[in-house]
Amino acid sequence: MIKRTLGFVALLCGWLMASSSLLAHHSLAGVYDMKNQKELSGTVTKMQFTNPHGTLAIAVHNDDGSTTEWVLTLGSATALAQRGIGKTGPNALHVGDAIKVKVLPAKTGNPLGALRVVIFPDGREIQTSGANPND
Repeated sequence: MIKRTLGFVALLCGWLMASSSLLAHHSLAGVYDMKNQKELSGTVTKMQFTNPHGTLAIAVHNDDGSTTEWVLTLGSATALAQRGIGKTGPNALHVGDAIKVKVLPAKTGNPLGALRVVIFPDGREIQTSGANPND
């Protein structure tokens, strides 16, 4: 009886630890400032449609004439396609494209962010993720 109870408790503890680490992995709130949205203008330097998270890098020209490459975390390729962003079509993003983005910047101040909105040169806006901190 004691062995069975201890086995059950160990299994339950293992399951709880695994589930909490999965939630921590998917929470943007630990890395990004969820209350501070920032708008950036730049040129696409890299676009990766990968799972579980894609990456968009843009070169942003600073006021002093220098350039900073911002690396933005995206949702999955499937989630982006469902929102209209893909490798082809009218909402495709390619290296060299001039765009604006709205991002949640990293808490550390590094040029990292979670992409929220893409704004195309013609003014079209596509929301790439919702307001949920766990998107």
